[in-house]
Amino acid sequence: MNRSLRTPRPSSSPQLTTHDSPLTRSFFARDAVTLARALLGMVLVHETADGRTAGRIVEVEAYRGPEDRAAHSYGGRRTARNEVMYGPQGRAYVFFVYGMHYCVNVVAAGVDEPEAVLIRALEPVDGIELMRARRRVDHRTPDAALARGPANLCRAMGIDRALNGADLLAGSLRLESGRRLRRSCLAAAPRVGVDYAGDHARRLWRFYDRTSDAVSVRPRRAN
Repeated sequence: MNRSLRTPRPSSSPQLTTHDSPLTRSFFARDAVTLARALLGMVLVHETADGRTAGRIVEVEAYRGPEDRAAHSYGGRRTARNEVMYGPQGRAYVFFVYGMHYCVNVVAAGVDEPEAVLIRALEPVDGIELMRARRRVDHRTPDAALARGPANLCRAMGIDRALNGADLLAGSLRLESGRRLRRSCLAAAPRVGVDYAGDHARRLWRFYDRTSDAVSVRPRRAN
């Protein structure tokens, strides 16, 4: 038996309710802001030769395409790097940033509507020891920190550019129905690291589960 795998831990949180039905292509066929909220509570799964890892999505950011100065497709920009953003929806858009990190997004909207949702943080539910091995950390690092932040998430889940364009309804990297976040636990804040986008940087398009310890960035409290 592979000791890197761990049985998923059932959620007993009263803040969560189950999703009504399995995911279909139409689930992704909406604007990125709407999809971002709907993704909270879904489970991202990656099956590899090393084993299975999975985590519940607890933090996301929406990027609204040509109208959004923070989006890779702002102004209709279309390159080999961001081509996957142009559809079809429900695919993984994986990009490399700062010459060292991968980030994974879910393509939203429709064909030729280049919108996407960045997955910023997961609560690990399966393959936790494999995540630790990939992150090269020991048990002093809490489970909640293993996939906290988009770069750590991709390392823990074994996601790289080879998965760019992967169909998230099937295959080794996929999304599965999880538990829907109740409105009372949903928080919204500005996106992280997009100061270059001017007034667009102030849009409250980062959504997260206010009850989760895995969230990467929380608003600072006033003094």
